[in-house]
Amino acid sequence: MVTRAPETDGRRSAAAARRRAREKDIIAATRALFDERGVRDAQIEDIAKAVGINRAIVYRHFSGKEELFALTLVSYLEELREALAAAATPGGPAARQLEELVTAFVDYGLEHPAFIDCAQALMRRSGPELLDEISEGALFRLGRGISGCLALLIAALQQGVDSGDFTVEDPTLLANTLYASGLGALQLARVGILVTESAPGVPTVGAISPDQVRSYLVTTALALAGN
Repeated sequence: MVTRAPETDGRRSAAAARRRAREKDIIAATRALFDERGVRDAQIEDIAKAVGINRAIVYRHFSGKEELFALTLVSYLEELREALAAAATPGGPAARQLEELVTAFVDYGLEHPAFIDCAQALMRRSGPELLDEISEGALFRLGRGISGCLALLIAALQQGVDSGDFTVEDPTLLANTLYASGLGALQLARVGILVTESAPGVPTVGAISPDQVRSYLVTTALALAGN
C-alpha cells in the first residue's frame, strides 16, 4: 500500500526553499554593496531595496546587522578557500607551500578590500558579544568558513613540522595568528602609509606598497615557522 506524505510537508518544504532563496538574495545584495561602497556605507535600507523588499523582511531572516555581515563574510571566505586551495602545490616543499598560501591570501585581500573590512569589523567584537548578536547557526557557518581556510594553512605548517623544515609547537595557533596579523597588514597596504620619526618626537610619514606588504608577510610567516 502506497502512502502519501501530508500536503503540509510539501508546503513546509516549499516555504523553506523560498526562505533559503530569499536569504541567498539578501546576502548577495549585501556582498554587492560591500564591493561597491565598502562595509561602512552599506545600509540595511539599501540592501532591502536592492532585493526589492522592505527592511523588516531582512530582519525576519537575520537576527541583526551583525549576523547578516557575518554570513556575507562567509561568502568571501568560501572564495578565499578556493583561492588558497588552487595556490598550494600538494607534495611540494613546505616552505614553498607556505609562501604560496600567504601570497594567495594577500592577493585575495587586495582584490577584495571589503573582505578585509568585514573580517576586521567582526574581529572587533568579543566572543560574548557575537554569541548575543548572532545565532548559533550563523556562528557555525562563520566558524566553518574560517576553519576551512585555516585548515589549508595548518596542514602546510604541520607538513613542515613532520618533514623537519619547520619548528612550530602549535600550527593551529600560528595559523590563526597569521590570519589575524595578515588582515592588519592588508589594511596597511590599503592605506599605503608608514609612520615613523624623522627626529625624536617629530613624526613623519613614508609610503609602503602592496608588494612590500606581501613580501613582508611571506618573510614573517617563514620566520615564525622556523624556516
